[in-house]
Formats: sequence, C-alpha cells, structure tokens
Amino acid sequence: MSTQSSPAPNKKHERGDETAISREQLIGLLNEDLRREYQAIIAYVVYSQVLKGAEYMKIAGELETHAGEELKHALTISKQIDYLGGEPDVEPMPVRTSNDAREMLRFDLENERDTIIAYRQRVKQCEALGEYAIAEHIRRILVEEQDHLIELATALGEEVPHLS
Repeated sequence: MSTQSSPAPNKKHERGDETAISREQLIGLLNEDLRREYQAIIAYVVYSQVLKGAEYMKIAGELETHAGEELKHALTISKQIDYLGGEPDVEPMPVRTSNDAREMLRFDLENERDTIIAYRQRVKQCEALGEYAIAEHIRRILVEEQDHLIELATALGEEVPHLS
C-alpha cells in the first residue's frame, strides 16, 4: 500500500481552527490520526511490559487495555479513510521511550492530549464536509481517549491537562 501524505498546513491549520477542507485533505488528516493510533498501540504494548515497581503495576495493566482500545481506533479510522476513497497509511509516528517510568507515562499523557486536540478538530472538519457519520465515529473514539488522559494523569499524580 502506498502512503498518503498530510496536506501542507496553512496558518489556520497550525492554530487548529480551520474547518473548511477538502475530502482529500480530510483523508490526509485521518491518515495522520491513524499514524498516531499506531504510535499509541506500540507505546502501550512496550510501556505496559517494561514499567517496573509496585506503584506502576495497576497502570501497566491499564496500558495493556489501552493498547487494545487503540487498535480498535486504528481500525475505525482505517475504515473511514477507505470509505472516503483513500488508502490507510502503514507507518506509525515515532515512539518515544525512556528508562524512567514517569517519563514514559508523561510521553503517553502528551500523546493523548495531542490526539484529543486533533480529534476535536477532525469532528468539526467532518461536519463541515457533511460527513456526520465519520464525526460520530470520532466522537466515540474521543470518549476513550479522554478516559486514557484521565487515567494517565491520575497515575502520575497530576491534574488532567487543560485542552485548548
């Protein structure tokens, strides 16, 4: 399969307030989301197995569950890309690792934050294109992503990050 590259962002895309996009741009953005889901699957699989220490045993189990949920998200996004006439990407975004458990969890927290922000924008973009069903699929994913964010912040003993 060939990969679809993301559209070149314009100033409005960089700020995250652009909703008027083409179907082709939506395919590119959904492929970006798919790459982020692949990243999450890999990170959660690895992190769940390498976290050490009694204080991390509960979150390690949660990360295993998250990996399965992220796989479902990837399948959902892939199906939407295909529906739009695109080809699902096959490469993950880079996965950051560390020997420090707190740092790994912080990487996950940042990734979940970025994912939620992207999916919130994607819902608006889908609706602007009249793709309400795709928007609903993404809303369901958003619920789980927000739960992941809360669980990771709790495991780190931190406030849930504000999303803008």
